[in-house]
Amino acid sequence: MYIPFEDLPGESRVWIYQSNRKFSEEEFSEIETDLKAFVEEWAAHGTSLEASYLLKYNRFIILAVNQDVQAATGCSIDSSVEFIQSLEKKYSVDLLDKMNVTFKNGEHIAHKTLIDFKKMVKDKSVSENTIVFNNLVNNIEEFNESWEVPAADSWHSRFF
Repeated sequence: MYIPFEDLPGESRVWIYQSNRKFSEEEFSEIETDLKAFVEEWAAHGTSLEASYLLKYNRFIILAVNQDVQAATGCSIDSSVEFIQSLEKKYSVDLLDKMNVTFKNGEHIAHKTLIDFKKMVKDKSVSENTIVFNNLVNNIEEFNESWEVPAADSWHSRFF
């Protein structure tokens, strides 16, 4: 059951998928339609999940579930991963590789492999003040407070 993202409680669980490239406006519009349909039907053991999604910067897909109503189970999480994999195939993108770093580079959003990001740190192309996307946040409250943070305040800080 779809619920507007802003109406979900702060402790709702989130999963963040970052694309290795920016989606076109047309692609993002199609993805939003597909996401809405998926979330409407998303269920755990036959019980509808109170869920939502958020699309950010033409690059991020955020899924959220109100665990107080019905917890996402292994099968429901598997179905969401299968949905994300279908988007990867449809748009020839990588959404599941967690060994990449996405960060703000001026007004642009940059996406680099972890190895390239470490090299950028060494070359001082990025700093502890560079805004990174901490996709390891677990719930909406953490997402709102700690998703876009200076590298010094995230797991990326170990590279400095």
